[in-house]
Formats: sequence, C-alpha cells, structure tokens
Amino acid sequence: MTTAPEPEPRAPRPALVFDDPLDTPSSDDTDRGWGDRAGSESSSADDLRRFLDEKPPHHL
Repeated sequence: MTTAPEPEPRAPRPALVFDDPLDTPSSDDTDRGWGDRAGSESSSADDLRRFLDEKPPHHL
C-alpha cells in the first residue's frame, strides 16, 4: 500500500486590508512638484522673474 505524499507548505496569502483608501494622501495631494524651483527660497524678485518668464505671449 502506498501512502499519499505530504502536501508542500503553501506561501501565506496576503492579508486583505479593508481600510479606507481615501484616508491616506496620495502624491497628488501635496503641492510638491507643482512649479517649485528646486533649492531656491522664494522672494518677491524671484516671483517677479518667474512671472515674467512664464507670461504667455498674448500678455505682453
């Protein structure tokens, strides 16, 4: 008589998470990356320079 082979242990299934996904902010919920200039402190002269650089041509 033959015996059945021992079943191999299975990897545990990932746990289901029933948290509200809207409770955690996404990367789009922050102001980071929306026109920020890297590594510069904002001053009124910098703001004016940026405004003049980004002004559309029909506003001249």
